[in-house]
Amino acid sequence: MPDPKDPRHNAAWRAAQQWQERARQARPGGNVGGLKLLFTWLVFGALMIVGVVLGLFFLLVGWAMLPILRYRMKKRMERMRADQAEDIGGSFHHRDTPYREPRGGEGRRREQQVLEGDYEVKDADRDDEWR
Repeated sequence: MPDPKDPRHNAAWRAAQQWQERARQARPGGNVGGLKLLFTWLVFGALMIVGVVLGLFFLLVGWAMLPILRYRMKKRMERMRADQAEDIGGSFHHRDTPYREPRGGEGRRREQQVLEGDYEVKDADRDDEWR
């Protein structure tokens, strides 16, 4: 009578033994497998080195471009501030002002202001003309 504690009668143990046997048969011959493994590691190492070198190159290019981009952004901010600044006469110069009257060839027209608290003081003699 077979011993139930014997591992050779266990189905999982038998499947593991068959798997090991198939792995032994599929294993390539000694030197060819070693050379293939060495070649694989060399290719992998070379690709890693190329990747690191490319990464460092792009990092340095990015760092070199930072001052140029900073200068361009600074100039753009200065232009935006100048567009939004109030000039000496008190009128605003916005490119995006929706209430601006179009300027034609007849000269510069007065810009329309629609701001809370914005008013214009009229001359007294002009006010008398309307009465």
